[in-house]
Amino acid sequence: MYNPNAYALGANRSCIRDLFEYGQSRAAIVGPENVFDYSLGNPSIPSPKEVNETIRAILEDTGSLQIHGYTSAVGDMNTRKAIAADLNARFGCDITPGELFIGCGAAPELVAVFRALAVPGAEILAIAPYFPEYKPFTEEAGCAFKVVPPDAPSFQIRMDALEAMVNENTAGIIINSPNNPAGTVYTEETVRTLAALLEKKSAEYGHPIYIISDEPYRELVYGGVTAPFIPGIYRNTIVCYSYSKSLSLPGERIGYVYVPRQADDGEALYAAVAGASRAAGHVCAPSLLQKVIARCTHLRPDLDAYDRNRRTLWNGLVEAGYEVAKPDGAFYLFVKSPLADAQAFSELAKKKDVLLVPGDGFGCPGWFRLCYCVSYDKIVRSLPLFAELMKEAQG
Repeated sequence: MYNPNAYALGANRSCIRDLFEYGQSRAAIVGPENVFDYSLGNPSIPSPKEVNETIRAILEDTGSLQIHGYTSAVGDMNTRKAIAADLNARFGCDITPGELFIGCGAAPELVAVFRALAVPGAEILAIAPYFPEYKPFTEEAGCAFKVVPPDAPSFQIRMDALEAMVNENTAGIIINSPNNPAGTVYTEETVRTLAALLEKKSAEYGHPIYIISDEPYRELVYGGVTAPFIPGIYRNTIVCYSYSKSLSLPGERIGYVYVPRQADDGEALYAAVAGASRAAGHVCAPSLLQKVIARCTHLRPDLDAYDRNRRTLWNGLVEAGYEVAKPDGAFYLFVKSPLADAQAFSELAKKKDVLLVPGDGFGCPGWFRLCYCVSYDKIVRSLPLFAELMKEAQG
């Protein structure tokens, strides 16, 4: 006997992971230098040197019981103080440690928030294009998952479509900016328009509609662009943050949830997030990493390598005739497929050992995603292949 829903999630594998594993198998045959794998968003710049130095210092100077012992279920107080101080200095806030819950990366944090909002009939809206795991996270939490159609090619928000979908059951809107997969950043005008809409709808239905801001790419922005700090614009915002991308620590699974006390039902909502994490067994994030973050939360990534990759790949694709969404953040390009069926174009590209992810799973058929967190050499050598693919697709 087994849970059929869990079986379906396990049996229907991620297209992204399948492409990555296919690339590994091809690398064993043709050599890794000849596989142009743009499938997986694995950071390719090293962690700041201070991170490794901090880990060494903690291991050398701290007793093992302190390093490896349990922390408070909601997170070490020194870690939460450090995060609050950093956010307050950057965004002019007045965040307290009691508004922060330390989690094992953004994924379990999102699950906890969805479970905390899962009253009977609750619906969560996502803006296409969206991270595919939002759907199973939401539905397994007990909420209905609905998708606002994309605003292509700018990939901001279709406010008319969103307003038509918001109803008395809407509990929250998932925002992901900088965006995976599009690499776009919501402008302050977009966020303020969204905030005004949700204020109006919350008053109309007599309950708060929360923004759930998924922010693992907050620091990855280019060309002077900034990602608005959404709680400063809309008080009913819950932030789920991960250090996976900003500090290149995806395998360490460390981040936080910020539930503002000024949000409607803020204290109760924080307790609900903590309770949902408890029920899922996601309390007391790795204590060593909490101590590292307490000393390193002020660090920012060196984006020069990503920015060079971004500009080189963007320019090469545009010159080859591709339509590409404006990539102001993260480390993704979202490209319109020259074939109407992006899956078919992905299969065509595999014949040249170019691995790209069709946009269907992101809620955007006809587009595909490229992760440019790869070597600069591979980007340069792949550009003639993309030009060949365009010519083949055009017949």
